[in-house]
Amino acid sequence: MKFIAECGLNHNGNLDLTYELVRQSSFSGADIVKFQLGWRGGKDEMNHLDKDRLTKIINFSEYMDIQPMFSIFTDEAYELIKEYNLPLLKIASRTLVDDYDLVKKILDDDNNLIISLGMWEKDEMPFEPNDKIDYLWCISKYPCLIEDLTNFPKDFSKESVTGYSDHTIGIETALLSISRGAKIIEKHFSLDKSDTTIRDHVLSATPEEFKTMVQIGRELHKQVAFGV
Repeated sequence: MKFIAECGLNHNGNLDLTYELVRQSSFSGADIVKFQLGWRGGKDEMNHLDKDRLTKIINFSEYMDIQPMFSIFTDEAYELIKEYNLPLLKIASRTLVDDYDLVKKILDDDNNLIISLGMWEKDEMPFEPNDKIDYLWCISKYPCLIEDLTNFPKDFSKESVTGYSDHTIGIETALLSISRGAKIIEKHFSLDKSDTTIRDHVLSATPEEFKTMVQIGRELHKQVAFGV
């Protein structure tokens, strides 16, 4: 069972805040802390991560005993991250749809990928079955409301997806997915859900909520594994 704290742009452009997001993600029980590389990442934009900043985030994550991961949005971002040899990269559904060739290149380079399917509208999966890929079921609405979940999997073990990327408010739907066999949960993570700097804060989990989700989720996963 893996839990991903998706910090994204919840640093609000104060990149020093990334360190506290990493720290609290670790304290909350996340296995992986995730940021976005190449999205709103121009030199004058709020998510500009140069090599120095990227190195510091990766080093601090390792110091906090949590695995760093980045969503890759551009060729430039991929070239920047390659030298770090991270064990896992994330592909957002937007990138899958807008730059399929980039995703294929990253896969062909023998990277392990987690791919969200929120914007993928085709019936077939993007790539042939591959032990290098885990797909996440997702609805790309921010926030995602209960009425948006009409096709929510009844049994993840019978689907082509391994887990769930959650954009709902609260942690209940993430826990529901675990009870239905999801083995990876990605949930946005924020230190302040009332922050309106970007839209993601309201649909995020606070450190306390994320910790509760992890504690209950791991027990649910054990019970599902035992066939309860």
